[in-house]
Amino acid sequence: MTLHVKRWAKSPNFPFYCFVLSLFFVPLFLQDPYFIHQLIFICLFAYLSASWNIIGGYAGQTSLGHSAFVGIGAYVSTLLFINLGLTPWVGMFAGGLAATLVSLIIGFPAFRLTGPYFALTTIAFCEILRLWVTDTETLLGISLKGARGILLPIKGHSPYDFQFVDKVYYYYIILMMMVLILYVCYKIENSKMGYYLRAIKGNQEAARSLGVEVTQYKLLAFAISAFFTGMGGVFYAQMVLFIIPERILGLDISIELALITIIGGRGTLFGPIFGAFLLRPLSEITAAYFGGTYLGVHLILYGVLLMVSILFIPKGMTELFNRLYLKLIRSL
Repeated sequence: MTLHVKRWAKSPNFPFYCFVLSLFFVPLFLQDPYFIHQLIFICLFAYLSASWNIIGGYAGQTSLGHSAFVGIGAYVSTLLFINLGLTPWVGMFAGGLAATLVSLIIGFPAFRLTGPYFALTTIAFCEILRLWVTDTETLLGISLKGARGILLPIKGHSPYDFQFVDKVYYYYIILMMMVLILYVCYKIENSKMGYYLRAIKGNQEAARSLGVEVTQYKLLAFAISAFFTGMGGVFYAQMVLFIIPERILGLDISIELALITIIGGRGTLFGPIFGAFLLRPLSEITAAYFGGTYLGVHLILYGVLLMVSILFIPKGMTELFNRLYLKLIRSL
């Protein structure tokens, strides 16, 4: 048993497994609603960034329009909830499937482009969708309310309706979702699909020459990524109980997901988690201290960290942490 534990401790991911496990005990010691609220959003962005990592990290296809899938999931679930009374627990899968369908429609022609054109296509789609929803009051008799956004009906403490008075419930739900996406990423990373995606990321022409169906696997990664991102959008809608196109379909979410993953460690299992727990608190602290005077200062800090990461730690902060941890373990 001791040898087994020592072998685990020598894995560079061991501290991250311990950290994720420790998150389940946080509410036992930290019961301040403000900190629980902040932890919920940190875990939400960790979850969304890990979803982005499937296409942007493992496959190396930089999507800057993932907020479209967040918004699609949120709007589909919310409209089904308001108009049909469908529980958001089911709406979560409906929103994920809607996001998947859209990703296939967008990805099929876009993945035939080379260089940065895929990223530009995702930006264009996201902005077109945002502007369309902002300017659309009704669609097929269903009220979208345009720029005003949609306020979800407040049911009080109603688990069936995915609404809770105590934020701890939301915390454990998003924590389980984060664990789920980590498991999905782990299975992808250690599967044939994962090897193919890494080959595509390295050199897709070489991968194609070896028989890899490049477009097929990129589409598959994009669809999986969109599905889980759409589910995250449903959680966001139920947590906030108000969705507005300017926020949920805006490019700022897409860019933040990419920055979190790149700085944390693109194409690594725990990179998005590391990035979210590093950057989201930094964003809140700078907003609290400089928000009124220097609006957007957190974006400057993000940019500085991104440049430092690209220049000195191209594999992300996770790689630096792993090196320091393994060095520590070898010295013991």
